[in-house]
Amino acid sequence: MTPVGGVGILAGGGPLPGTVARAVAAAGRPVFILGFAGFAEPAVIESWPHEYVRLGAAGQMLALLRQHGCTDLVLIGPIRRPSLRSLCPDAEGARILARLGRALFAGDDGLLAALVRILGEEGFHVRGAHEFLTQAVVEQPGVLGQRQPDAQAQGDIRQGIAVVQALGRLDIGQGCVVQNGVVLAVEAMEGTDRMLARAGECRQPGEGGVLIKLLKPGQEKRADMPAIGPATVRNAHAAGLRGIAFEAGHTLLMDRDACVEAADRLGLFLLAVRPESEAGLNAP
Repeated sequence: MTPVGGVGILAGGGPLPGTVARAVAAAGRPVFILGFAGFAEPAVIESWPHEYVRLGAAGQMLALLRQHGCTDLVLIGPIRRPSLRSLCPDAEGARILARLGRALFAGDDGLLAALVRILGEEGFHVRGAHEFLTQAVVEQPGVLGQRQPDAQAQGDIRQGIAVVQALGRLDIGQGCVVQNGVVLAVEAMEGTDRMLARAGECRQPGEGGVLIKLLKPGQEKRADMPAIGPATVRNAHAAGLRGIAFEAGHTLLMDRDACVEAADRLGLFLLAVRPESEAGLNAP
């Protein structure tokens, strides 16, 4: 069916909102970006039709999206969850907070799933970034690039999968770093880059560790799909790691060629895995 309207991008920080905007425009859809004040980066969004809004200004958000003819929405880019006191919601925002109910006090997954539901009730179709960035999703397990994980790294990956799945069931985070069986760091609200910095500070003697990134069990991936980019590879190297394992089919690998080039140049492996079967751990 021919798309009937534009795509509104609700933008947090980082480069991903701009990447999604380019993909949407390449697909022939009009783009409008709502940048969350204090999070969205001007250099990323200001070459597109855009407005800045406060997180609590739900009435303004919905009005702007409708004014710009948006029928589909993409939520992309990290946002720190604010305190209720700091939100200062407008009238519509207060009504939406009431509709969120107990989800306000749940973890990120429960809150994001409730937001997706409410936006659907408001007449919008919430789309995942992966629906536009199809080339960024590595569907099959296996190694990308020249480096291969050895037996120790494979053991760290298996342990990391178990750790991240346990974290995910508690709605804590999507990643961890394991080195020779020792969990150096787990990801919480600070995000991957800060976790990698902590892992570097905790590095043990011997071969470097591995970053493992997975979708949380039961996660609403339209709102917070794991993502890895060239900066992730560089930060992993700076932390003394020797590889990155990520979930096949459920991770955005941004600028795949640049990621593989950086990994090969810095001596890291990139491995897509299927957690349920650990497929890819012995891929040629």
